[in-house]
Amino acid sequence: MKIHFFGGVGTVTGSKTLIESNGIRILVDCGLFQGNKETRQLNWEPLDVLPQTIDYVLLTHGHLDHCGWLPRLVNQGFEGKIYCTSPTKDISKLILLDSAKIQEEEAEKANKEHYSKHNPAQPLYKVEEAQRVFPFFKVISPEKEFDLDAEIAARFFYAGHILGACSIELKLEGKTLVFSGDIGRDNDDLLFEPKKPKKADYVFLESTYGDRLHPDNNPMEDLERCINETFARGGNVIIPSFAVERAQTIMFLIWKLKTQGRIPEIPYIIDTPMGIKVIDLFTENHTWHKLKLDECEAMCNMFQLITNFEETIETIYNDQPKVVIAASGMVTGGRVLSYLERYIIDAKNTVVIVGYQAEGTRGRKLIDGADEIKMYGHYYPVNAQIMEIEGLSAHGDQEDLLQWLSELEEKPKTVFLVHGEAKAFVALKAEIESRYGIVCEIPYLKQVFEIN
Repeated sequence: MKIHFFGGVGTVTGSKTLIESNGIRILVDCGLFQGNKETRQLNWEPLDVLPQTIDYVLLTHGHLDHCGWLPRLVNQGFEGKIYCTSPTKDISKLILLDSAKIQEEEAEKANKEHYSKHNPAQPLYKVEEAQRVFPFFKVISPEKEFDLDAEIAARFFYAGHILGACSIELKLEGKTLVFSGDIGRDNDDLLFEPKKPKKADYVFLESTYGDRLHPDNNPMEDLERCINETFARGGNVIIPSFAVERAQTIMFLIWKLKTQGRIPEIPYIIDTPMGIKVIDLFTENHTWHKLKLDECEAMCNMFQLITNFEETIETIYNDQPKVVIAASGMVTGGRVLSYLERYIIDAKNTVVIVGYQAEGTRGRKLIDGADEIKMYGHYYPVNAQIMEIEGLSAHGDQEDLLQWLSELEEKPKTVFLVHGEAKAFVALKAEIESRYGIVCEIPYLKQVFEIN
């Protein structure tokens, strides 16, 4: 058996792990690289194996860094099956269409305003290429083992993190491999506690927050203070947010503050068409989360939902104080850039960062204190207040990750640490080896491990 690490190593994006066994090739996740230019450039490189030789893709969940390279895979010849849960299928379709649309729009803007080095600038993939992925999706129910091959079986089990997310257990060659995917928090506002694996010979564990613990703060109180202080200055609150789960969590907290009379009567706006569609998925998939149907409806009724770009422009140039939740979460693209072009230069306003920011992203630069940020080829001074509210991440912290390993009946032979940055890998490796005595490996990009 060979394990190929094609992504999600040395970085929190681009998750791709290929398992090769007895002539069968299985790709766990097929994500897009995000972050600085050097990392993003990896999206244009072909895989080290031909896509047409891959038999199956198993998707842990529908975030862009786990499903966003599927159009390239299909475009380059993949003809197998893509297994995932029902919510993951729906979310992946939304994510891929949104990703393609943004790429097309940004390529068009770059060509029009001549700020790209490429002439002409091209999108990584187009909407029609994203749509070609959809017929390959095959829905799998969690907790039900199914056969990929006569000698290979798989099982999905609940991971929290976002709607539909699962870890994956793979049985082959008499061994059990467990892929964590992204693990949610034990005390998430919307989602249930992740399920823990019982048996594994080899574990592939995400390490996003492997070097830290979430602070013991109250995110709702932080939001309350931020909104009230910004309103007192006559400013606007802009919250860059991932459209899936994070936007709904922030909506839930703001709705609770509003119903308790703790924040002012001003417009509260959701400007992410994809995020609005995800709200419908919460209603349709009620067994996957804690919210009741009437709570979903009441929460949505409080917000102004923006679906077209004309409304976005109208909202941007309305000087009335307001709170806007807009994608994307790492400020890498999407409608939030249009808001920041106008609002980040004004000290009255506040930009609230609410999730993990990968190296090289605008979001990371903002929380690191950048004096200016580049958008669409222009530099904008950062005069707005930048506030990071920790404790809203959809990822488990170091203790959550360690606890996720706590119910294994026997020690795995190896834990491979993936989906993290260098400091997180090193810290989590030390903790796992100290607490459990399990050997940890930190793979590098394109490394191949052989398992006998």
